[in-house]
Amino acid sequence: MTKPKENESMDELISDFSRFYILTILYEGPAHGYSIISQFKKRVKKEVSPSLVYPFLQQLEEKGLVTHTEKPVGEKERKIFELTDEGRELCTGLFKRFAELVSIAIEPSLDVCIHCGCKVYEGGYREVIDGKETTFCCMHCAQSHKQEKSEQKRLKA
Repeated sequence: MTKPKENESMDELISDFSRFYILTILYEGPAHGYSIISQFKKRVKKEVSPSLVYPFLQQLEEKGLVTHTEKPVGEKERKIFELTDEGRELCTGLFKRFAELVSIAIEPSLDVCIHCGCKVYEGGYREVIDGKETTFCCMHCAQSHKQEKSEQKRLKA
């Protein structure tokens, strides 16, 4: 009997993601509701309901995070929504928190270039050096690393 509850929480989760994504669309620039729905579908490959989008835009406007102006778009007048300064600040904070979460999630999958220290998510360049597989971000770092090691050995000799 917990199935409906699980589905409700999944719908809530997706709904919260949808709101977050709506904010990312607005962060990129002013947009009208239909444009937000279209961009969402194009990027996320999922439909977002107008019954979620328009009330959310209204909530944002009531909280002073979004303003709208009416402009002609084609043959219709459309409300063009734009983040206020406070809305942009909110988004910046949310994006930083989201980036931290993503970083935590992918950290175990990261390799670090032994030469420059940059993090490598996928691929990278690997070479066996002194019998040990070593990860680099690129072949140029591998070459530089080998030259530095060779120089260090020469200086010790």
